[in-house]
Amino acid sequence: MSIIKPAFWLSVLALTIASLVPVELLPAQSFNIWDKAQHAAGFAWLGVLGLFSYPQHPSRVVLSLLAFGAAIELAQTATGWRFGEWLDLLGDGVGILMGAAAWTLVRGTKPPTP
Repeated sequence: MSIIKPAFWLSVLALTIASLVPVELLPAQSFNIWDKAQHAAGFAWLGVLGLFSYPQHPSRVVLSLLAFGAAIELAQTATGWRFGEWLDLLGDGVGILMGAAAWTLVRGTKPPTP
């Protein structure tokens, strides 16, 4: 069994938790990385893993990850200690496109179209 699919779903879980816990609990905040770059990097990772996990459905993976990013932003507004920001969703989208581009380069295929 390939480790890529479990790595993808564990990464989805980890990103969900990291997105919803209070910021003070996140060790990554000590690195002071720009917030939008964190979103792009996280979703680039999910994009690559997701596309390698489900290569037969690239458009579905891309759209699902974008919907996941939107759901996180909405969920953050409900926490009381985080707030959703639509520019974060833009960062997610940029990351997904970066992940799709990397997947395309490695596989040598056309990029997925939503």
